[in-house]
Amino acid sequence: QVQLVESGGGLVQAGGSLRLSCAASGSIFSANAMGWYRQAPGKQRELVATITSGGSTNYADSVKGRFTISRDNAKNTVYLQMNSLKPEDTGVYYCNAVLLIRRGPWGQGTQVTVSS
Repeated sequence: QVQLVESGGGLVQAGGSLRLSCAASGSIFSANAMGWYRQAPGKQRELVATITSGGSTNYADSVKGRFTISRDNAKNTVYLQMNSLKPEDTGVYYCNAVLLIRRGPWGQGTQVTVSS
């Protein structure tokens, strides 16, 4: 069964931290670059961080230096450590493969709300 399950979101004050987790089925995770995406209210979903199967990472300029993506290949899990959170980080966070042809159905996401 192809599945993505995100967790770890919540309400946090500006400057705080959260750690998101994404459990992925093997067909999506294995050998694929994975990404964390977010969708702010009224905006399109955007890619904020990626990690290859070998561990190379890349970040959107808006989160660089504050967010860290990692993966545990043995657990088919991707993480997003978010520090120094800002109100503009508010949104629903999703994970999925980076390549369109490798993606599975989007999960329910996890809500992150940063209060000022």
